[in-house]
Amino acid sequence: MIRLPPDLEKVIESAWQKTQDIPGFLGENEARFLGILAACVPAEGLIVEIGSFKGKSTVMIASVAAHYGLGPVVAIDPHTAPSSTDPALGTASSTFDDFQASLKSAALCEYVESHREFSSVVAKEWNRPIRMLWIDGDHTLRGAKEDFALFSRHLVNGAVVALHDALNAFEGPIRVFVEEILRSDRYGPAGVVQSTAWGQFRPKDGKDFRELRSKIERRARRILPFVSSGTSLRGLRKIGFKLVRSRVPRAAITPREWAELVSNKTPDPTAIPLQ
Repeated sequence: MIRLPPDLEKVIESAWQKTQDIPGFLGENEARFLGILAACVPAEGLIVEIGSFKGKSTVMIASVAAHYGLGPVVAIDPHTAPSSTDPALGTASSTFDDFQASLKSAALCEYVESHREFSSVVAKEWNRPIRMLWIDGDHTLRGAKEDFALFSRHLVNGAVVALHDALNAFEGPIRVFVEEILRSDRYGPAGVVQSTAWGQFRPKDGKDFRELRSKIERRARRILPFVSSGTSLRGLRKIGFKLVRSRVPRAAITPREWAELVSNKTPDPTAIPLQ
């Protein structure tokens, strides 16, 4: 059983207080879940964030990592605008100044190693082990698959990959989750919190969790036809998308529940409740 820090809930609450007012698209349940991962993933290595925007997830993760002395969070984002995957930015100026302001306000500048580059550029020189990989960058199929392929090769045993917006109307995150994690015996426990999908890298015993992953995969794969065409979701199509999405288990998870799930050597097929 993973040993949870006795002050974890207090630390996550403090981190959320620093995080909640930063502009961004991260929900409270998934932000708190990232805090759990930052503190509890049972592996050695760095925390890597691909896609920082204005620093909402960065502050959450770095606050927890700094408290426990887990090393810097590596934040990778070119901070360009306009963005092909975030049309709302329009022709706005770069988000880099806002990102730096968020870190400064939270007194976290020294705990974040920022790379103002595209992830593909950083990957060319990357040779460090990764314990937590948070992918929230280019949500296109090509972009998400590239980020996963370039950085997942550096995962250490027990590391966790998390992808944002897997249950929103983007093709990249959900396809990577279904095709590269849920259908692979290189990964063990997996799940979704709000719209954040995750899987633990377990190449030695991932096959033991196949039934658990399959249980989620049967629900999650139904989303693929709705996001694969590249057309906008309207009318009956939008209703259908919301219906199949609602069938994917995505409830909040407590630190103890998560620790029990990833510590289980004989997986319980009922550990992931269906809604």
